[in-house]
Amino acid sequence: MSERGIESLRTPLLAAAREARRRAYAPYSGYAVGAAVCDEDGRIFSGANVENASYGLTVCAERVALFRAVSEGARRIVAVAVVTRDGGTPCGACRQVLAEFASEDALVWCASEENGQVEEYRVGELLPLAFRFQTQPSAEDELTLGGM
Repeated sequence: MSERGIESLRTPLLAAAREARRRAYAPYSGYAVGAAVCDEDGRIFSGANVENASYGLTVCAERVALFRAVSEGARRIVAVAVVTRDGGTPCGACRQVLAEFASEDALVWCASEENGQVEEYRVGELLPLAFRFQTQPSAEDELTLGGM
């Protein structure tokens, strides 16, 4: 997808993330987050954070959206939108998962509901030294790659 094509995703991705934020389950922190990701085929997947009384079991909106995309067959993410009350960026765990499925140049838009400001980042900027295996699975390993 061209840079221009990716830029055209900004409005629909932010809208999907805002809508997802309305469905967040955040009774403990009160910090609702919505996220949306777009795969290389132009499909948009959204997700909201889901908290749990056992805090370690909480799942961030970004990972919900990413895992939803992957479970629907997406393997390459080209753009991401995150909406919070104050424009927060993805946590470290979400950045690492993003790095698994998005290139270092993939765009990440983080929007504030309080002031409407949108900041733009690249995945490589958010996680410059992402952990990656030096060798990738063989293309012959269809099950591991899930159809890549």
